[in-house]
Amino acid sequence: MQLYKRHILSFIFSILFVLSQAQPVKWVEAYPGVWKASIGKPESFNLLSVANVAPNKEALGRLGKSSFPLKKTDIEMKVVDGKTYLRFPLEVGEQLFGFGLNFQKVLQRGNIMELHVDHYGGVDNGRTHSPTPFYVSSKGYGVFINSARYIKVWAGTAVRKDSPEFPEPRDRNLDPNWSAAPYSDAVEMLVPAAGVELYVFGGSQPLEAVQRFNLFNGGGCLPPRWGLGFTQRIKTLYTSDDAENEVKLFEEKGYPLDILGLEPGWQSKSYPGSFSWDRSRFPDPASFAHRLLDKGVRLNLWINPYVSPSAPFYKEIKPYTSSHTVWLGNIVDFTIPKARDIFFNHLKKNQLDIGISGYKIDEIDGYDNWLWPDVATFPSGISAEQMRQTYGLLSQRYSFDMFQKMNKRTYGLIRASNAGGVSFPYVIYNDYYDHKNFVTALINSSFSGVLWTPEVRSSESSEEWLRRFQSNVFSPLAMINAWSDGTKPWTFGDVEEYVKEYALLRMKMMPYWYSEFAKYHFEGTPPFRAMNLENGFMQSLDTKETNALNYAEATHSDMKDQYMAGENLVVAPMFTGEIQRSVVLPKGNWYDFYTGEYVGNGEVITVQPGLSKMPVFVKDGGIIPMMPAILHSPKPGQQVNLEIRYYGKKPSTYMLYDDDGTTFDYQKGQYSWRKIKFDINAVGEMVGSISDPVVGKPNSFNNISYVYMTK
Repeated sequence: MQLYKRHILSFIFSILFVLSQAQPVKWVEAYPGVWKASIGKPESFNLLSVANVAPNKEALGRLGKSSFPLKKTDIEMKVVDGKTYLRFPLEVGEQLFGFGLNFQKVLQRGNIMELHVDHYGGVDNGRTHSPTPFYVSSKGYGVFINSARYIKVWAGTAVRKDSPEFPEPRDRNLDPNWSAAPYSDAVEMLVPAAGVELYVFGGSQPLEAVQRFNLFNGGGCLPPRWGLGFTQRIKTLYTSDDAENEVKLFEEKGYPLDILGLEPGWQSKSYPGSFSWDRSRFPDPASFAHRLLDKGVRLNLWINPYVSPSAPFYKEIKPYTSSHTVWLGNIVDFTIPKARDIFFNHLKKNQLDIGISGYKIDEIDGYDNWLWPDVATFPSGISAEQMRQTYGLLSQRYSFDMFQKMNKRTYGLIRASNAGGVSFPYVIYNDYYDHKNFVTALINSSFSGVLWTPEVRSSESSEEWLRRFQSNVFSPLAMINAWSDGTKPWTFGDVEEYVKEYALLRMKMMPYWYSEFAKYHFEGTPPFRAMNLENGFMQSLDTKETNALNYAEATHSDMKDQYMAGENLVVAPMFTGEIQRSVVLPKGNWYDFYTGEYVGNGEVITVQPGLSKMPVFVKDGGIIPMMPAILHSPKPGQQVNLEIRYYGKKPSTYMLYDDDGTTFDYQKGQYSWRKIKFDINAVGEMVGSISDPVVGKPNSFNNISYVYMTK
């Protein structure tokens, strides 16, 4: 009998041992260039199920075919002790990007992190506002782990003894080439779940993998035109009279304004919130909202989704909230339909129905001592960890859904997101206020399917104010966040002239910004993106001896202070105290944005722009459609003059996007692309042209002129 038991135990242990080893995986091409696999028992609650966004199959098909980018036998997966282990190969010289919204570096090979939704705390360790479990390789492929768990990542740091690229051990005492971070040939991940679903995205270059990831997640958001204007957030305790006086000042001083943001004081109580108007400060919210709409200004309301006992729906929603609170407010379980109905129906009736155009959804990211602990429970049974990873997605999805049902586009702010949120019209912001890191975050956002604003709040000097404002204008959301001190664009009088120039430039460039966001939606191309995604920029990292510590120093690949703005522009922000800076130009001729003068080709240049200018350069053949510097975005049906600027000497084309600017009718085909073309005529002159408006489709432009910037 004892021998029989030993045989049974031996058999069980052998089965467990086999299950713990790397298992063969079947890869299925789910869409062109997108392969899916799974291991173990993937959880049904994941990032994609929460976002519930359909892939853009047609656009994925237009990218064409791609071969599987990795050697399948080099990919290892296994489930051990209820956790999933993943291993993906890395080649010598291969660089990694992504792993969420990082703030201090672009190159991620050699980094160790735990991908965990949190307020960014100053270290690129995976705790950030959007810890997207997606990385991009310099070889042109991407890997996405579809899990709503805290994922641990070793991005080319660990060395296995059976590694085919095992480095030569060195003597630390005598060998100057000894390194504490020896060469590693793999990305390894640990997912705290007994199975996971994952995807690989092919591509001939990194941008193609990013496009596929974005289109797989529904394509980038297409904001309303007014969302690309200028936003001013006012002091917390301003009244409706204060707000209208602010709008009047903007108009009198000739500053553009499309969105006015109301901070917590619009509510009768906040932290936690009542979600109801404070009638002492806003006695007639509906009339107030409509008066501003008549002036071309929309209202955006601050909220965080923690319900005060003073909220009118508190008792009704209480059964659908967590065991724990945030600032003593009940945490709504947005996975429960009844909870969503109660919460969002209140918002719609009391806010959207009177003309509110969007939300700033705050404090759903961290820190740990603010948010619910991992021991919290939710009535749906979803774990606190999974809720932490997806609360930003849930907030975006269901608030966006309100506007979509009304056929009104919105554009708002969010503190947390994740994979799956690509198509939601929200921009991430935070309280971490380092200008250089803000720019690096803008660059890294392009690898993670999110948008980021380097908002302007306050400054210690007029120089800092101007430099922050300039880079903010070249970002997804141009905004001053004056919730605390009431700062205005004209607060620093000695640079007011330059600030106003850039505020108006934001409006002039609206046709360009709008077209670039349309490419984000229809083609998956991020409107603001890393230089590493631009053709002609990538540098090779060569020898096998290159280790994790050296990657950040190699050539110009870790370009974290300049970026691409749309198809044609390189933006190189200036920072406080800088008189000059270096700019790396990709291969091809480049020209000064302001003058049209030639500046270089595939080289490092040094610029001294002076205080009044931020360096911006246009590629050869670059076309920038512009409009007059009006103070509010064009209304539906309103036509504006179109000035088309051309730079360089190379014949080229540009696709100008148009729709009504406010509704979702573009999803029904009510949009158009007009081809702008510059070519050399029979007598050797460069001549511009634009295709005719599409009959039956919106036409926002008239009086078209061409400006040849390069003389």
